[in-house]
Amino acid sequence: MFELTQGWGIVVRGLMRGTAVGLVPAVLAMVVLTGCSSEPEPDGPAGGAKTAAKSGTESAAKGGTKKAAKGGAVGAAGSPCALPVSFDLAADWKPKAVKDDPEFGLPKQGLVTLVCEIDAKPAGNIGFLRVWTGGGSGDDARKALEAFVAAEAKSRDKVAYSATKAGRYAAAEVTYLNTNEFLDAPKKERALAFTTPRGVVVLHLGGLDSEEHEQMLPAYELAKKSVRSA
Repeated sequence: MFELTQGWGIVVRGLMRGTAVGLVPAVLAMVVLTGCSSEPEPDGPAGGAKTAAKSGTESAAKGGTKKAAKGGAVGAAGSPCALPVSFDLAADWKPKAVKDDPEFGLPKQGLVTLVCEIDAKPAGNIGFLRVWTGGGSGDDARKALEAFVAAEAKSRDKVAYSATKAGRYAAAEVTYLNTNEFLDAPKKERALAFTTPRGVVVLHLGGLDSEEHEQMLPAYELAKKSVRSA
């Protein structure tokens, strides 16, 4: 609903990684001058591989689980988004409060309303961690999450709910494949819901495609584990 289509995203990703068409003549000239004896950089354009580590993440070990480096926090009074809770942000992720449209109001999904978007582009990814809030302190987090998913992805597959924790809060979490017909391919998404004294909070991680989603998971896990009272 809120993400770019995958086709356009490939073009955007290419530009972000410096693979513009205008660089081709310069690359060819370098090949002629240096010959074929040198090997391409493993993560360079010639190798066709994505950069293994991006800003805001660090690998615990080769092939191990990546861990997000903390870059700040959001949610408390004075931060870009005033929320019922606060949590840590991965390095270079930029939060921005969603403005109330005079004509249409704030975007709503199921039982909750979009209040904050945390942009991953400055950290090198295409996607957002979005914060939705609503309801009262007695609302059921699982029901709010089910209503959220039903409204977000009319076409979905491999939906799996589980009980978890968001900081000290009991929470419900869901993972699923968004199979919307307008997507080039199904993409992974996940969301987390928990109830606070100030209402239900939903954290949603989408992404341009499944690859981007996986690369942004460390930032999502950092936010999830660090949830605390604002």
